[in-house]
Amino acid sequence: MVAAHAAHSSSSAEWIACLDKRPLERSSEDVDIIFTRLKEVKAFEKFHPNLLHQICLCGYYENLEKGITLFRQGDIGTNWYAVLAGSLDVKVSETSSHQKYRQYMAGLLAPPYGVMETGSNNDRIPDKENTPLIEPHVPLRPANTITKVPSEKILKAGKILRNAILSRAPHMIRDRKYHLKTYRQCCVGTELVDWMMQQTPCVHSRTQAVGMWQVLLEDGVLNHVDQEHHFQDKYLFYRFLDDEHEDAPLPTEEEKKECDEELQDTMLLLSQMGPDAHMRMILRKPPGQRTVDDLEIIYEELLHIKALSHLSTTYQYLLVSAVGDKLRSLLRAARHLPSSTQEGFKSPLPYNNWRQASFTCLPPLAPLRVKRELAGVLIFESHAKGGTVLFNQGEEGTSWYIILKGSVNVVIYGKGVVCTLHEGDDFGKLALVNDAPRAASIVLREDNCHFLRVDKEDFNRILRDVEANTVRLKEHDQDVLVLEKVPAGNRASNQGNSQPQQKYTVMSGTPEKILEHFLETIRLEASLNEATDSVLNDFIMMHCVFMPNTQLCPALVAHYHAQASQGTEQEKMDYALNNKRRVIRLVLQWAAMYGDLLQEDDVSMAFLEEFYVSVSDDARMIAALKEQLPELEKIVKQISEDAKAPQKKHKVLLQQFNTGDERAQKRQPIRGSDEVLFKVYCMDHTYTTIRVPVAASVKEVISAVADKLGSGEGLIIVKMSSGGEKVVLKPNDVSVFTTLTINGRLFACPREQFDSLTPLPEQEGPTVGTVGTFELMSSKDLAYQMTIYDWELFNCVHELELIYHTFGRHNFKKTTANLDLFLRRFNEIQFWVVTEICLCSQLSKRVQLLKKFIKIAAHCKEYKNLNSFFAIVMGLSNVAVSRLALTWEKLPSKFKKFYAEFESLMDPSRNHRAYRLTIAKLEPPLIPFMPLLIKDMTFTHEGNKTFIDNLVNFEKMRMIANTARTVRYYRSQPFNPDAAQANKNHQDVRSYVRQLNVIDNQRTLSQMSHRLEPRRP
Repeated sequence: MVAAHAAHSSSSAEWIACLDKRPLERSSEDVDIIFTRLKEVKAFEKFHPNLLHQICLCGYYENLEKGITLFRQGDIGTNWYAVLAGSLDVKVSETSSHQKYRQYMAGLLAPPYGVMETGSNNDRIPDKENTPLIEPHVPLRPANTITKVPSEKILKAGKILRNAILSRAPHMIRDRKYHLKTYRQCCVGTELVDWMMQQTPCVHSRTQAVGMWQVLLEDGVLNHVDQEHHFQDKYLFYRFLDDEHEDAPLPTEEEKKECDEELQDTMLLLSQMGPDAHMRMILRKPPGQRTVDDLEIIYEELLHIKALSHLSTTYQYLLVSAVGDKLRSLLRAARHLPSSTQEGFKSPLPYNNWRQASFTCLPPLAPLRVKRELAGVLIFESHAKGGTVLFNQGEEGTSWYIILKGSVNVVIYGKGVVCTLHEGDDFGKLALVNDAPRAASIVLREDNCHFLRVDKEDFNRILRDVEANTVRLKEHDQDVLVLEKVPAGNRASNQGNSQPQQKYTVMSGTPEKILEHFLETIRLEASLNEATDSVLNDFIMMHCVFMPNTQLCPALVAHYHAQASQGTEQEKMDYALNNKRRVIRLVLQWAAMYGDLLQEDDVSMAFLEEFYVSVSDDARMIAALKEQLPELEKIVKQISEDAKAPQKKHKVLLQQFNTGDERAQKRQPIRGSDEVLFKVYCMDHTYTTIRVPVAASVKEVISAVADKLGSGEGLIIVKMSSGGEKVVLKPNDVSVFTTLTINGRLFACPREQFDSLTPLPEQEGPTVGTVGTFELMSSKDLAYQMTIYDWELFNCVHELELIYHTFGRHNFKKTTANLDLFLRRFNEIQFWVVTEICLCSQLSKRVQLLKKFIKIAAHCKEYKNLNSFFAIVMGLSNVAVSRLALTWEKLPSKFKKFYAEFESLMDPSRNHRAYRLTIAKLEPPLIPFMPLLIKDMTFTHEGNKTFIDNLVNFEKMRMIANTARTVRYYRSQPFNPDAAQANKNHQDVRSYVRQLNVIDNQRTLSQMSHRLEPRRP
């Protein structure tokens, strides 16, 4: 809306000043002033307040001179004008089509009647890419691009690739004929893909190469000869931008030299941008044209989008909202209530709770299935200009949006910007399911924003389909088990069947019913190691969260002895036999999963022994049970004997779990029953040594300290970091020894002495670096010995420790010592890098250290030790190191390129997409970036409730189990030592990497860094 005004008056100066501001610069007070004035204009009398607020927010003000023509008849309508003061003439031509309107429009219009509409405001969303990219009336131009202005770096990349092709394979760019038509100076898509794969090892597949060429196509640096916008690995013709002109010059010798130097950097740049370009290319296709591979690529992307990680919580709310609307409609019809009585109803989500919504109404629905459904209907949409209004408050909801790139402001009338949404966030769901107006306006906060869009029709169909495939089992009118019906088996097995086979997966239920369902669905003909038993894996791994062993073991005994109450004698015998075999199968898999951990659980050990006796007795009478008895006997005896072995019972670990006394022996996992000798310090820095189990609680630690000190009244246990940060531990905290920081210590003191506690001098770390020692060691030897040690630590981590860590070890009273030490190792390596560089006073030595660490990182990557690789790179990017400008300036360009490549793998955007793509291409054995895996599990846990209406959210259990199972996959192959390295005797290197001495106080490291290179004026 544009407000036209003839002249200012003193009475209107204030509100005109407010209206004259740009819409995004108006405050809520400005909007209120404009709103108060416009309410007095007769043309706006019948406008709804929400619509009038909208006009106040986005209207523009114009002050025009006499004789100006606003627009002419036949022009495309772009604005709606309201005449606030003055007058204007409306002239209509005498064509027959306009005669009937003349009496209404010709003549003089004056306020307050002066409102006319010339067309919809198409400026509101100017650059939607779901619309045709070539309008019929727009003539084709040589570079009809998706991005209007190519970026400088993409222009340079295109020039380097063109020059490289002309230098190395000039036959690829030539005139070509097809269907009697000649296409000048063009290449073939398949040849471009072949050539790119030959030039660099960083291109692993043809799909990846297609994405890299798509980057150039999007920016118009490479163009299809007939203006297609999707690069394809086919016999299609493409032309570089430079070749669009007649007599395009060949590269000079200088350009060829530059091309040889820059080609690998260009390939690296395109390999980083390619996946996103390929994803956009797929999303721009109409949903009906997407291939199976396209849908799988979209699905894999959706697994890592933040907005879609909470589907089990979000979708239950959406269905409740939809059902609630239906109920309200039915009640209104039944009671014959007029619609006006419902005007007071508001959306169940308050405007100021856009980011804090949580809902607990229905059992969760299948988020993984929903994501697969979404893959088929998502549409890519982009907008070039910041300030674009995506939709306005009060408009009808037509789409749900997910932010792929950029950010938006959420604006509410009278309140202004209430929050900002960023990459991975979503908005617009509520208006879809409630059939309610938009609760807020969405304004682009920056240029070049990208979105995924789901339209209302597809959105509601997915909801209906998911609910239609949901089966609920009730007892006493209460849901006790919720299943989802999904296709069973592979496509081949279903070919020729008019009705594909179906199976049911558990979505939620009571613990007892979930157990009962899994027992009923176990396939007895499958061997223990076959994939058919994997359906039990989620339950076995996650049951500790909702059905502890004290509850599971009696339930298994009851199921084992269960008898049928109906049927013939033979049917009752068959039921009892199959029931026993299924329980045995589950127990075997359960014991195999828990392994040595069962030795720490008296309930589990007693159950296994009693269960073995029961099966042995039954096997004498029932021959069918004899097949499973040997395997059960082997597992029970092994666990029982290991538990009774004296060396297992009394393993004692040293203070700080140092491993310097180890020689060639293999590192063994730490168990909760193992004992630790640990120093606990007092306020005066004296200490007492206690001996307690690793899994001891703080209460037990206090008791042990009190025995040594002679008095424990009022004692607290404090965790003290090297920087002086103090944390009082709770009495029920367990396994506190392994959760200390690298140089952290435990203190015991009365509560009144808490403020007087100070760190120990030894916590400050070393004062002299070890560059003289380890600069003589080979970078490859160091990386190899680090990988050997990291593999030992990683191999000791039990999958269940990930579950305990995610849900809180104090809830299970279990230790996560092995996981804690592995995570601490990451920090140790990171601070080792920073410590050595900050302790090196000579500039030339620091440059050598940078080169050394970059080499070590490269070898760690080569050994697929991504944990140490990322730790080293993060150490180099620590602010205490990255600010050393003089040091980095002296680093050779070759190493700078290596480091830039390593940094690109650390890019956190799109939920660490670069890292995820890299690790997806690696085969085991490998050591993952463990902090990210922990983050994924924590994110799923915090974003989804464990219990909903007293039912276990088993879909959440499945998602967490899937993440935890990746650890098993990474360790599915043994780590085979490098033959050349294994034959070397590097005891000094081995000892060095296992006893790193570091400074872990960031403040101290920053101060040291500033002393090395003071801040430049």
